[in-house]
Amino acid sequence: MFLTRIVAVFLVAAVGSASSAQEKTTPKAGIVRVVIETDKGNIDVSLDSARAPVSVTNFLRYVDGGFYSGGKFHRTVTSLNQPNNAVRIEVIQGGPSPQQGQGFPAIELERTNVTGLHHRDGTISMARAGPNTATADFFICIGDQPSLDFGGKRNPDGKGFAAFGRVTTGMDVVRAIQGSPAQGQALTPPITIRRIRRVR
Repeated sequence: MFLTRIVAVFLVAAVGSASSAQEKTTPKAGIVRVVIETDKGNIDVSLDSARAPVSVTNFLRYVDGGFYSGGKFHRTVTSLNQPNNAVRIEVIQGGPSPQQGQGFPAIELERTNVTGLHHRDGTISMARAGPNTATADFFICIGDQPSLDFGGKRNPDGKGFAAFGRVTTGMDVVRAIQGSPAQGQALTPPITIRRIRRVR
């Protein structure tokens, strides 16, 4: 009887450990992992297709089509290089290689008050001019940037930008890119994006 109880306890513990291990290794539903390989190192990113499906689908079209291979991080925005902006931010911006040809039509803006994804340290988001103009350029936040959310004051239209994921490892690389030599906000030279690939 006593031995039976010991075996039962052992089995329960084993099943619990297996379940816990599975929870740690099983990706969260809707999360797509990619790696941005650059000349400064790799940046691992989790994309939230459950909450930002339009932006993630668009970004992955460019990833899967190889548009970012040979692309560049071309812009660094720091607290010191925005003399004409009353609301200051800190981001790096990248985009595809022009040699990859024409991309895809602009997408609808997924506002942060709808998605619930906000511009925190490490957030990846779509660059844009007016609403519904984002195509392939993206940026990564350094530090929390609430002025980029819906209702924020960075963009005069107040619509904010479309956050669609976050950096999981590699913020040291992001900061190294931000601190690279620049003329104004233009990185000189730009930092090469060797490729962006999905993590299977």
